[in-house]
Amino acid sequence: MKQLNIYPRLLNSANPWCTTLEQLQELYSSEYTGAVTTRTSLLEGFPHDPSCHQYTFYNPATFQAAHANPAGGEEQPGSLNTLGYSPVPLKDYLTFIKTISDSLKDTPTSAETPNGRGSGTNLKPFIISITGNVQEVIECYRLISEHQAHVRMELAMEINLSCPNIPGKPPPAYNSATLLAYLAALKSEISRQLESVPPDERPSHIKKYHVPIGIKSPPYTYRDQYQQLLNALLQSTTAEPVDLPSPVSFITATNTLGSSLLLSPGLDGTFHHTLKSADGTSGIGGLAGAPLHPLALGNVYTIRKILSENSSLSALQIIGVGGVENNEGYLRMRNAGADAVGVGTALGRRGLKVFKEIMDGRID
Repeated sequence: MKQLNIYPRLLNSANPWCTTLEQLQELYSSEYTGAVTTRTSLLEGFPHDPSCHQYTFYNPATFQAAHANPAGGEEQPGSLNTLGYSPVPLKDYLTFIKTISDSLKDTPTSAETPNGRGSGTNLKPFIISITGNVQEVIECYRLISEHQAHVRMELAMEINLSCPNIPGKPPPAYNSATLLAYLAALKSEISRQLESVPPDERPSHIKKYHVPIGIKSPPYTYRDQYQQLLNALLQSTTAEPVDLPSPVSFITATNTLGSSLLLSPGLDGTFHHTLKSADGTSGIGGLAGAPLHPLALGNVYTIRKILSENSSLSALQIIGVGGVENNEGYLRMRNAGADAVGVGTALGRRGLKVFKEIMDGRID
């Protein structure tokens, strides 16, 4: 399958700090990002309600939340969120990317830029994070594939099948049958897009030209969950049409860890829920940042191992996400098997400068 060209091997994960055109433009303009990911969107947008869709940073040692400073600080490298998806619909994100693409018309050639990136295919890719049911994801893929012809940078689609904060919708990536339904449908859609290509030329054609597809996995905590992922990927290689490989080019590991709760002390000495949430449990949400880092490393390491043991999947790339906030964290993730490294919580806490700090190996 077609691979992503991410260099530097650092990018943002899908998170609240890549929601707007301005945020995406700043991320794309940074010389320290090798790709940019949009916040996870739906075809029609997510009904964001600030009264129950929230986030906070906190100190993992004291569990003190960042009430006074919403951006957190050096002592608050953990985060908890009860957010859903982006209120911005997919079509608006495609418009944002077109606007950014149009602004690059005077971009110098790769030979004239310090990092070797320039115009055309040397431009850093945009990873468009989306979600929905099977039919909605197929429609997202069609729209993104059609949009590729109108922008200069390479596009990719990341399917978020792992958000823990949507009531009544368990993450599909925990179940092989549910995950396979997405992969089989995507494989059929790729075949439909290749109808004019002779069957014997299709594998090489999609390896060069199709919009790459990735899946964002949830945190796996025991072996059978990894097996569910592996089963779906292997079965997708033999699903019709059999002349095409699995539709997956990369895996983003990992999303936030659900069922997490922060309690904050009140003036009367009693504890109350730090956040509100849409599921009625007043603050149960997704854990991220430094506390997630060891689990994220374990996920990247294990997924890389099981992919390497299967020749039909060994070329899949991994974007490692979870608790990376400095150069050591970046190197740990790369050593665990990540082809590129995503940053979320640290971006929210420290802003765009975090990418320079990670690549320079220092924290101001």
